[in-house]
Amino acid sequence: MNLKIKIPEKIFIIGEIGINHNGSLDIAKKLIDMAKRSGCDAIKFQKRDIETVYTKEELDKPRESPWGKTQRDQKKGLEFN
Repeated sequence: MNLKIKIPEKIFIIGEIGINHNGSLDIAKKLIDMAKRSGCDAIKFQKRDIETVYTKEELDKPRESPWGKTQRDQKKGLEFN
């Protein structure tokens, strides 16, 4: 079997930022700049609705963080407002 694979002239690179911005637009902009300097053509953020993704019981669990004292506080703190 003779397979021929066409190799693109340029690879399109997508940088994953996820929630590494910690809810801060300033940090997000710095991460975008860093991705661009590193050769990324685009970046991808994550966006979720925590009330849909997590149960109320999970969100009400205690968790100390810079954003508060529950899982909900921490997860909301990591999202853009």
